[in-house]
This record gives sequence, C-alpha cells and structure tokens, in this order.
Amino acid sequence: MLRAAASAAAAGALASGCDPHRDVDAGVVRSAGGPSPSLAGHAPPARARAARPPTRVPGLPVQIAHGPRNGRAVALTFHGRGDPKMATALLGEAERAGAKVTVLAIGDWLDEQPAMARRILDGGHELGNHTMHHRDICALPAAEAYAEISRCADRLRALTGTIGSWFRPSQARRATDLVAGLARKAGYPHVLSYDVDSLDANDPGAPAVQRTVLDAVGPGSVVSLHLGHAGTVAALPPILDGLRRRGLRAVTTTELVT
Repeated sequence: MLRAAASAAAAGALASGCDPHRDVDAGVVRSAGGPSPSLAGHAPPARARAARPPTRVPGLPVQIAHGPRNGRAVALTFHGRGDPKMATALLGEAERAGAKVTVLAIGDWLDEQPAMARRILDGGHELGNHTMHHRDICALPAAEAYAEISRCADRLRALTGTIGSWFRPSQARRATDLVAGLARKAGYPHVLSYDVDSLDANDPGAPAVQRTVLDAVGPGSVVSLHLGHAGTVAALPPILDGLRRRGLRAVTTTELVT
C-alpha cells in the first residue's frame, strides 16, 4: 500500500511556512457561506468519534512551538490536505509503529474528504484547524481571517462534535497578534506553531525529509509535516525508527504539552 501511495508525488514550491496549495480551485474562491459544492445534494457523512475539545494549558504561551525539553516525547504534526489514499497510508505507518500524530485539517479538504475525520480520530490521532481555504491568513483583513478560522471550526464541529484541539495559521509559521486574537475568539486558547520544519512540501525526496527531521528534532519538538506528499509517506517509518533509537516517542500534541 505504501508503494502504491508513494507513486504519485506532489509538485510545487513551498510557500513560506506551509504547503504550496492555495485556497483557489481553478481560479475560483469558494463562496463564504454554505457547504462545499462537492457535498451539495448528498447525505451528511457519518460523524467521526468525538474529537478532543481545544487544548488549554494554563501557564503556556498563546503560541506554542514546542513542548517540555526534559521529556522523551515529540509531536509530529501534519497539514491536512491531499490524496486520501496517501493520507491513509501515512496514518497506517504511524499506527504500525505505535505512534500518534496531530493533523491540522483544511476545511475544504474536509468538505471533499469528510471520511478522513473519522479515519484520523479512529486511529487515536488528534485533529485540529488549519483554516478553511489555506489562504495567507496573516495578510487578510480581520473579518476574512476570522471567517477562515470559524468556517473550518464549523466543519470540524459538524463532523466530530468539537472544533478540534488546535488552530494552526495557514501559510505562516506564527500567527500575528490579530490572528491569535481571532483564534481565541473562535474558541482556541493556543496557536500551534513548530520548531522543526521538515521542508517536505518541497518534495525533496524521502531521504532528505528523514535527514532534515532527524538532524533537528529533540525532546519536546513539534515537527511540521504534510499529508499528500509521497516522500513524506516513505520517510515516516525511518523517522519513527530514528526517534525510537534515541529513546523518543511520537505522541499527540496535547499529550506532549499536558
């Protein structure tokens, strides 16, 4: 299954801090209200198992880039978009190694692939919000930025019963103060950043992704990775093996910081 998933490599250059895929489909931005056209006229999907509510950790900063440095855990976090078969293959690799991951889903991907919410949660993983259309959220006016956060939160609530554990800004490593405040207004006490960028969205190949992660990771790290990239699927088993050899384990972000 892994070999089949890895046969279709994603293309494109990496946008700053995030996946190169943008909010525009065939040059058209979806309208601000209502479900995706892909779901129009269809029965709603079966709801996934209940997701965790937003994680709140008193004493931690609003923007979280890593967990405790004196532990033995790391968080592998995935920007959620792409071929569901490839995503399923990656989740399967994590589960075979006993690892748990955090997926920050893009709302229009959930519209197109609603069953992925169930698949992520049923695997014991964590699900969060990566905006509705993956726009450059820190460059948007407040009303548009809030709509990007709240509409993805609405999709998560409809599918899982909560708005998800975390919010991560799209096309930015860190949120501006404005975006962090809008995320708090939408119900997210913290913004999830990261301290290790795998650069996997550039599609450098599995060995390069593995090397980039293992050269930089340490106790408490939050690693940024992406679904939908064949090199990431192929790199995950050796990454997990490298973590294990160092006495580190991959856990959900909530487990990392609580």
